[in-house]
Amino acid sequence: MSAAAISLRGVAKRFGTLDVLEGIEFDVAAGETVALLGTSGCGKSTLLNIVAGLVDPDGGELWLDGARAARLKDRRGLAYMFQEDRLLPWRSVRANAEFGLEAARPALAARERRARAEAALDMVGLSGFAERYPHQLSGGMRSRVALARSLVGEPQVLLMDEPFSKLDPQTRSQMHDELLRLRALQQMTVLFVTHDVEEAVVLADRVVVLAPRPGRVREIVPITLPRPRRATDPEVAEAIRQLRLLI
Repeated sequence: MSAAAISLRGVAKRFGTLDVLEGIEFDVAAGETVALLGTSGCGKSTLLNIVAGLVDPDGGELWLDGARAARLKDRRGLAYMFQEDRLLPWRSVRANAEFGLEAARPALAARERRARAEAALDMVGLSGFAERYPHQLSGGMRSRVALARSLVGEPQVLLMDEPFSKLDPQTRSQMHDELLRLRALQQMTVLFVTHDVEEAVVLADRVVVLAPRPGRVREIVPITLPRPRRATDPEVAEAIRQLRLLI
């Protein structure tokens, strides 16, 4: 297996008197897709926010690409796709995609930002919608814009917090296929949160199942089935059934 893109060593988190995470340890290899799966309240999103640098752990260590990550600036190779698309309604599709580059250091010229945004929109199949505004888009198209905004900086690691949970089943399946295509194209590492067992099996190379209160690793399950994976396939359905037994 490739060198670890993400390593968590004994990570713990407490909010007030509540222990949220305890002794979290696992690696995510470069180019791997890993799902964080568990019931509500097991600390999935908190753990993802620790990796993103949005929340500080109270114990343990986080390593990114072989270096200990202690500050937000250590996350320059990471992008975060939230559960809500968080598109700015007054900005066009292209301008929303560019937003992820506006805080880049060193600063990029407007022409470079535009070119990168257009390339990202083309990757997600929205090159003909650059001048539209969020209210003119379907839910699936808005998710594609959010994905383009996450990819525009060419991240090595993509973090996702249930980004497709509000989509209808057909659109969600399309976004799964799109994500897998782009992951292979960009050679990205993906760590994502989900409460959907089917989504975990369809997308992930491995599933980290978290037990709640405090959140801790119950089991790490490899998913070795060939892609594409459809829930109607007997082997995929069996993997989903087995995984549900662990939650």
